[in-house]
Amino acid sequence: MGERIPTRHSLALSPSCNHCSLSNLCLPLAVSDGDMGRLDEVVNRGAVYDRGQAIFQQHTPFRSCYAVRSGAIKTSVETAEGDYQITGFYLPGEIIGLDSLHAEEYAGSAIALERSSVCEIPMDQLESLSFEIPTLQHHFFQLMSQEIQNGQQLSLLLSRKTAEERLASLLLSLSSRYERRQMPPTAFRLPMARNDIANFLGLAVETVSRVLTRFQSQGLATINGRSVESLDLEGLHSLLQSPGT
Repeated sequence: MGERIPTRHSLALSPSCNHCSLSNLCLPLAVSDGDMGRLDEVVNRGAVYDRGQAIFQQHTPFRSCYAVRSGAIKTSVETAEGDYQITGFYLPGEIIGLDSLHAEEYAGSAIALERSSVCEIPMDQLESLSFEIPTLQHHFFQLMSQEIQNGQQLSLLLSRKTAEERLASLLLSLSSRYERRQMPPTAFRLPMARNDIANFLGLAVETVSRVLTRFQSQGLATINGRSVESLDLEGLHSLLQSPGT
């Protein structure tokens, strides 16, 4: 697929960081009202990507991180042997590219799962601003720490959990992340296809379908296509805590 240039809206049509509905999740969380204008000067808003379009590609020069504003993004890596592994799914308010922060090139690729918009955060400008606003620097350290934890959790997920536990963990993770966005935690849309879920969890697509069907028969989840209509959060948590699963 050839790389396309993302469409850009005028910044005049894009609200500032201070007025963004995701300000309680993203960088403005760490910036006072008095410094918000300085952050606005750094962040480039308005880039829109169609489904399948790359925000950045593996091994290209690292220049910016990106905050997801709408839609959803997946990240992936490809080995020298040609193996392809999805490493994460990102929702509005979350930042992609942090794993490349101290590298000269992107460690992986970021692809839009659906029509999505992002805010570009040029790292040279943000680093300069972070020295002037200590709370912003501290917040970025927290984001990097969370990225490390996410990597560790993925390794643990793929190394010792059953297919049922892996699916339950993913659904519970999405549930809690949607809840943080003040959206229903038990009814939401899956932005990714089942083959992406299978790749991310290290399972066969048939296994993913079989486990989701089992969850429905057990009353743990009702899923039609990509629509999660209901989740039994307590039941899914109990599944993770049950010995021998």
